[in-house]
Amino acid sequence: MRLTRDRPTWLIYLQLGTFATYLYGLSAALPLLQKDQRVSQTVAGLHGTSMALCGIAAGLALPYLVRKYGRRATTWIGLAGVNAGVLLVVATTALPATLLGYGLASGFGTLTLYASMAALSDHHGPAGPAAISEANAVGATIALFAPFLLSAAAQSAAGWRAALLLTPACTLVLALTLGRYWIPEEDHQGEHRQHRGRFGWKFYAAGAVLFCCVALEFTFNLWAAVLVTTRTGLTPERAAITVTALAAGLAAGRFVGARLALRLTTTTLLVGALAVTGAGWALFWLSTNPVLSLTGVVVCGLGIALHFPLALSGVIANSGGRPDRASAIGSIWASVAVGAGPLVLGALADGYGTVNAFLMVPVLIGLAVAGVLSARPRP
Repeated sequence: MRLTRDRPTWLIYLQLGTFATYLYGLSAALPLLQKDQRVSQTVAGLHGTSMALCGIAAGLALPYLVRKYGRRATTWIGLAGVNAGVLLVVATTALPATLLGYGLASGFGTLTLYASMAALSDHHGPAGPAAISEANAVGATIALFAPFLLSAAAQSAAGWRAALLLTPACTLVLALTLGRYWIPEEDHQGEHRQHRGRFGWKFYAAGAVLFCCVALEFTFNLWAAVLVTTRTGLTPERAAITVTALAAGLAAGRFVGARLALRLTTTTLLVGALAVTGAGWALFWLSTNPVLSLTGVVVCGLGIALHFPLALSGVIANSGGRPDRASAIGSIWASVAVGAGPLVLGALADGYGTVNAFLMVPVLIGLAVAGVLSARPRP
């Protein structure tokens, strides 16, 4: 099995990279935003809830937008909305406005992400899981710059918000250089006319795995820096580099995972990735040394790297030939997880402390492993 990368494939890869600059930029910014707004961790966690609600709305709208405008237009509409949300966060510290900004960026980002994933799955066929993993690897690599710039800007006269302008800058460059390319559009009406039946139970088991995996990733995205601050004494400004460590692990893991996905089964690879995440969590959770803590975060990133692409590939594989419907439903599950994971951990942190709240991670890992094993294809 081979993976052929043409120009439309690279366009999607870089669209995902632009999407990732918003995701990791706003994630790294949350502790700093909480500090500016002087709110509790539970209230700050409402930004994740806003992201979830708007992501659910986007998931409901995605099949309609793809049918009416096609996947290409849908991805660019998504990027335009992402930039509107990011610029709103840049412009103000008012809580209602930043909640809206996080929500807009997430909702429109959902359109770009899931329309792109369905396009890659169709375009590359059996190599689809490898293409999805590699697309996420490119995204994670580009995302490395967002929290790094944010941490540097937070310690400069420019302020941390200046770093968020990376997303509109990347969008503009991408539109001017590769904006004319795309995978030839197919008649997606056929999918909706011919496949109206119910999904099997394995589809929903795969959806539960996706839920756990996304909840894990966003819990780390939004709260790992807080745990590093609590355990090691680093300032929030310096601890923002935690998201860079996570993104570094994600980038490395996804590039390696793209190669492994051409050789190993999805079940074997995903269970292994969940085990790696568990090992990284143990180091990260127990350590009071900044270097060891960040090393644990990198190891977590190596495992988390494969969670989303493989879990989403499992949802699509169990959809009975309905990638757009599967992606749309998957985006709803993922969006609920985006809101539920960070919000629950934030509430637990307020009640029992951040260290104890992170015990939620091995629980999610165990549930995900159970779901992967129950939904695995028969030999």
